Amino acid sequence: MLDKTKATEALAKRWYAALDTHEPTQTLVDMLDPTDLKMVFPEATLSGVEGFIGWYEGVIRIFFDEVHKVESVTLGAEKDGRIQTKVAVHWEASRWNPPAAKSDRILLTAFQTWEVTFNETGEAKVAKYTVDKLEYLPNSAKL
Repeated sequence: MLDKTKATEALAKRWYAALDTHEPTQTLVDMLDPTDLKMVFPEATLSGVEGFIGWYEGVIRIFFDEVHKVESVTLGAEKDGRIQTKVAVHWEASRWNPPAAKSDRILLTAFQTWEVTFNETGEAKVAKYTVDKLEYLPNSAKL
């Protein structure tokens, strides 16, 4: 029997590991459910895989020295084959805004709601990804 909690936790860890190392775009696309994909970030709302690709290929040119640490993954109710999941992740990243003499460091916890689906092999996929709230740590740069 499929353990949806473990599959969803594994997805979150794979997702953030891929973001940390700026994996090829297709690696992240493979973790998405393209059916009605919607992603809501503080700076943009994206629809579909093409929207994600444009966003991802932009942010990997802005942020570096990234560290994501999954703090919690909590599964909620399942409806229409989707499980609403609360994810909390600690994120650190550097960013350089030319012509600044130095980069700045972002330190925060992001609270998100994901909708997760499962393919025919039981692999978890992100169908909806919403950043609900950002809590900045002391001395953090702001987005």
